[in-house]
Amino acid sequence: MSSAQIALLGAIAGITIFLGLPFGRLRTPMPKLKALLNATATGILIFLLWDVLAHAWEPVDTALSQNHLGPTLGNGAVLAVTVGIGLLGLVYFDRSTRPRAHGPGAAAVGELGPAIVREPGRRLALMIAVGIGLHNFAEGLTIGSSAARGELSLAVLLVIGFGLHNATEGFGIVAPLTGRRPSWGYLALLGVIGGGPTFVGTLVGQSFTNDTVSIAFLGLAAGSILYVVIELLAVARTANLKTITTWGLFLGLVLGFATDAIITAAGA
Repeated sequence: MSSAQIALLGAIAGITIFLGLPFGRLRTPMPKLKALLNATATGILIFLLWDVLAHAWEPVDTALSQNHLGPTLGNGAVLAVTVGIGLLGLVYFDRSTRPRAHGPGAAAVGELGPAIVREPGRRLALMIAVGIGLHNFAEGLTIGSSAARGELSLAVLLVIGFGLHNATEGFGIVAPLTGRRPSWGYLALLGVIGGGPTFVGTLVGQSFTNDTVSIAFLGLAAGSILYVVIELLAVARTANLKTITTWGLFLGLVLGFATDAIITAAGA
């Protein structure tokens, strides 16, 4: 396959994330629907957390079983460090972007900080997009390397599987958005952050593959997804809709495993 054709595969897999983003512009509050979307997004992310960590740990586990001490310690350290960076990095990012009052006469909360991060829902949506984007970069690496090796049928099946994954992740990104409706431009930005790395990873993967690099991006993704799951669970508790939340979590997990089954069927 030519480089342009391989890049097209990555673009197709990444663009499906935009299918779920219009949910963020629902006019009516619909608290039960938003609670369901929030919980479904959480279920999908819990699945992704497991999936990401399983793929990141696999090279370490293989090296350990073969008594290769160097790769075991090196890749294990990379995984630990990047998970910490992904998790703690978002904690400090969130803290640095939270509006702060400075006593009487201070600016209102809505007047502080850039518009993209000054509202809690928007910050959380941005963090979800970042976590998913890191995960999707690793997916792009797999698509690119498969296509570059001439395994066209595998690459196409991977595109279908990852594309379905991204379609469910789109509404997961916008689930925390409440209050003022986001603009189409903002939703497009979230889509680029979450889905764009699939395309970039495909470009990189067709010419360069490395276990350590892949582990590093998966570790960053795992840490950021873990932080987002913690935040989404906190949002779910405030909704006080336990039954709907539980069903949403279950639905999200089922969607995650169902779309992953297609990738497994492809032999990846």
